[in-house]
Amino acid sequence: MKQTLQVRLSQHLALTPQLQQSIRLLQLSTLELNQEVEQMLATNPLLETEEEFTVSTPELAANAPAEPSGETGTDAGGEGAEATPELSGDDFGGTEREDWENGTERDDFDGIRELPSNSSSSGPSDDDGERESQESAETTLAEHLAQQLAGHHLSLEDRAVMQLLIESLTEDGYLEDTLEEIAAAFADDEEDREELLDRLRIALRLLQSLEPAGIGARDLSECLVLQLRALPKSAGQVIAILICKSHLELLARRDMRRLMAETGADEVLLREAQALITQLEPKPGRRFAQGAAAAIVPDVIVRKSGREFRVMLNPEVAPKLRINELYANALRATRGGISNSPLGGQLQEARWFIKNIQQRFDTILRVSQAIVERQRGFFTHGELAMKPLVLREIADELGLHESTISRVTTAKYMATSWGTFELKYFFGSGLSTDAGGEASSTAVRALIKQFVAAEDVKKPLSDSALAAMLEEQGIQCARRTVAKYREGMKIAPANLRKAM
Repeated sequence: MKQTLQVRLSQHLALTPQLQQSIRLLQLSTLELNQEVEQMLATNPLLETEEEFTVSTPELAANAPAEPSGETGTDAGGEGAEATPELSGDDFGGTEREDWENGTERDDFDGIRELPSNSSSSGPSDDDGERESQESAETTLAEHLAQQLAGHHLSLEDRAVMQLLIESLTEDGYLEDTLEEIAAAFADDEEDREELLDRLRIALRLLQSLEPAGIGARDLSECLVLQLRALPKSAGQVIAILICKSHLELLARRDMRRLMAETGADEVLLREAQALITQLEPKPGRRFAQGAAAAIVPDVIVRKSGREFRVMLNPEVAPKLRINELYANALRATRGGISNSPLGGQLQEARWFIKNIQQRFDTILRVSQAIVERQRGFFTHGELAMKPLVLREIADELGLHESTISRVTTAKYMATSWGTFELKYFFGSGLSTDAGGEASSTAVRALIKQFVAAEDVKKPLSDSALAAMLEEQGIQCARRTVAKYREGMKIAPANLRKAM
């Protein structure tokens, strides 16, 4: 076999570590970005945070924008707009921006005695009220129940049993395991198991007497009954309890005749019972769930200024980073310079990280400005004026790759006068219209929601009727598409929306 040398020309994509980091940072959410920054600060001594950027020279102070803190930004589509102080200057390593493309229920309780609660003659002050409301917003369900149990005199054994029940609650406030399963898991002996099971039954009655009403229920029926028993007694309440115990399925199907036959109540009593049931909370622990309490922090803020819309980065989400000048100067003073120092690589890493953070927010801002410019109708009139928009349009306008736009619009949020939305919300396919144009799927969903809100509850609109109404508006939308949009908005079908 003869060995030869050949020269070939070929092209391939090489991702440098800096570009790989840039792509990864771009697709992170705000929470994930903060975690990444904390990790980098913990491992790189040459990177530090700045609590607040301050103007260091009279010249910069004179040029600083006369705006409240947190409202700096750039006008959508404006030229010569100043960059935010948080993301400019030497704090980003002094490097220039480079173009890049690939970047996104109470009975007597045996063994459990209640102590009278201490009352205070004077009410809490306003400050105390604010403090209590702030604390309750951060209190978990387990902590809320433990605070109520603090007013009860419980033995160590009873307190331990209560803790077992609390730990068996789901986020919605339901008892996940049966009492028999809990007793079997903590007692091997048959006699001990029976004793624990008796304690669990007593403790469960105490748990179900706590607030919120319905806590500790084992199924939806029990949860609703617990809440109904806490209401003032009335004929409607009695019928509602009967329905929740045995006839929830008939209620869901709006089967008035069967309900009247099964409960012996007339139409008036049934409507009163239905009104009571619809006011109940099927998930009593919902308001304590951390996921439901977490607020979305927008990355971009849009405000109207005259006829224009001002697009600004939210300064609360931009990490304030800079190079530790003390370490950097010490490196420069060492013999051989930065390149020969073991910390030289970390200095370059810190500069890359700061630059990629700046580039991430620059790209988010550019994409947000392009979205606002394309969807001016939405920002003026709301979702009914949304236009069809695809990622390719923004990518071509900004000279970026479509995958970059996908990364930028994922888990990034924009605060508007109509609410806070993920950037992907502004993209949607189009449906043909009689005029030859297209209507955004978002606008069609808004129309369907509007039609359903205005319908006669005694004769709700079917999917076919909704499709016909859209046709009258000049929008061609099939019944199956209407059903898909309705289900996506969690709107029940017509037979379940019909009032009794």
